[in-house]
Amino acid sequence: MVMFGHFVLLVLIGGAMSAEVLRPRGVPLSKRQFYEEDKPFTCLDGSRTIPFDRVNDDYCDCVDGSDEPGTAACPNGNFHCTNAGFRPAFIPSSRVNDGICDCCDTTDEYNSGVDCQNTCRELGRKEKEELQKIAEIAKEGFMFKKQLIQEAKQGLEDKKSKLGDVQNSKKDLEEKVEALRTVKETAEQPEKEAKERHLKAWEDQKAVIRMEKDKARMADMFLELDDDDDGFVSVAELQSHSELDPDSDASFTEAEAQGLLGGVDKVDTVAFETVWNNIKEKYVSESTVDVPPPRETTQEETRDTSLDNDSENYPDEDIPEEEDDEDMDEDDEDMEEGDYKAPPTSRTEDKKDDDEEGAMPPYDQETQTLIDTAQKARDEFNEAEKALREVEDQIRNLEKEISFDFGPSSEFAYLYSQCYELTTGEYVYRLCPFNRVSQKPKFGGSETNLGTWGKWAGPEDNIYSVMKYEHGTGCWQGPNRSTTVKLTCGKETVVTSTSEPSRCEYLMEFTSPAICQDPASSDSGHADHEEL
Repeated sequence: MVMFGHFVLLVLIGGAMSAEVLRPRGVPLSKRQFYEEDKPFTCLDGSRTIPFDRVNDDYCDCVDGSDEPGTAACPNGNFHCTNAGFRPAFIPSSRVNDGICDCCDTTDEYNSGVDCQNTCRELGRKEKEELQKIAEIAKEGFMFKKQLIQEAKQGLEDKKSKLGDVQNSKKDLEEKVEALRTVKETAEQPEKEAKERHLKAWEDQKAVIRMEKDKARMADMFLELDDDDDGFVSVAELQSHSELDPDSDASFTEAEAQGLLGGVDKVDTVAFETVWNNIKEKYVSESTVDVPPPRETTQEETRDTSLDNDSENYPDEDIPEEEDDEDMDEDDEDMEEGDYKAPPTSRTEDKKDDDEEGAMPPYDQETQTLIDTAQKARDEFNEAEKALREVEDQIRNLEKEISFDFGPSSEFAYLYSQCYELTTGEYVYRLCPFNRVSQKPKFGGSETNLGTWGKWAGPEDNIYSVMKYEHGTGCWQGPNRSTTVKLTCGKETVVTSTSEPSRCEYLMEFTSPAICQDPASSDSGHADHEEL
């Protein structure tokens, strides 16, 4: 490199070819035509024209700073680092001659006195090695991708074939279900009629039993009311049962009793049947009245009783409270077991009658045969209907998978129904492509949904490079969680990193051979050294 005043003479050697490019310092090749030494210079924004000797004179004449590409005079200027052997770059003009080496070729510090080392060749070598590694990965990854495409193609054909078979089996199952439905309904009708006949016979039998029991009880109560054993129940005898008072006003008058007897002074056993129908719901047998109901004992009274019973064994201050509680619990248990039962109400009496009537007798052989036949028909119908539902689910899943966008050549199809995990210091992250992303504490705890599959969300020219998962678990007083998954080329399918750049918005890096491009048709991995 040879310097002439504020110009730089660049000598490029590339094999047998060499070229000399003369231009002002800090100017890239792409703008060389605007800087001609034998013509006035026009600011690149067109704002003014100045003599060419004022270019790089360390004084800012142009508003856009284009007249000082090689000095720090303009605050908004840019200095072009040639960086031969590495990648060219631009730095702010303010960094020119600031004592810090920004350009690897040291051209930014031409007048600062700083001893900079040209590191471009070393950086270029390292970059070349790294690019070679990336190229190797891309090459191997693309080979895997071609294999994935072939497998996806075969898998798609298999699924379409399977879908056709399952759809045919669905038609057969639908016919079978309808046939079994007819068999079931045909068998259920005589079953229903036979069970109804059996139930009616049982209800009639219970009615006879209840009637007989009611007559027996009526006879017993007549004898109980007939205190003088004269074969009649009189007004006075009826008044002895105050619970029969029609208006329950604690005054069972002679007129009220006579009204219950049908307006007469006394009735015999035949007439008592009508009276009994009017009083049996309220009547309380004298045999139950004779048993005194227990008085409810309060917790304090129980405690006092316990203290009295134990006072001989313990000093007053040492009476154990726990034993008092146990005694009280035992008392409660005794109450629950019930040495005494309150007078039965009509509902309790009815239940007792039902118990005495016993359970419904078993079905006769003819009815049981009808039931067994109908049940067999139901079982066969239910089994066929279940099989039909399973086939319908299978069809839906196959149709969804066949129509899903797995990439231009279905190269991402192998990710379907798979999950990949990354364990960090605190969490286990789980990515299930085309389904959901989740986060679970490493040392126990509930799983958090970081988003369910939304769409491909890469740029228009590379839409399959980004996955978007949305509508995850809501953050506290914040939005629902979501995750952006960035895909990069790799030989392996693996989650490489996770982060949360914004609250409730997660970023996940994911390598896959399916995203690898054909190295022969891709410009990626080549350094751009055009502008020297």
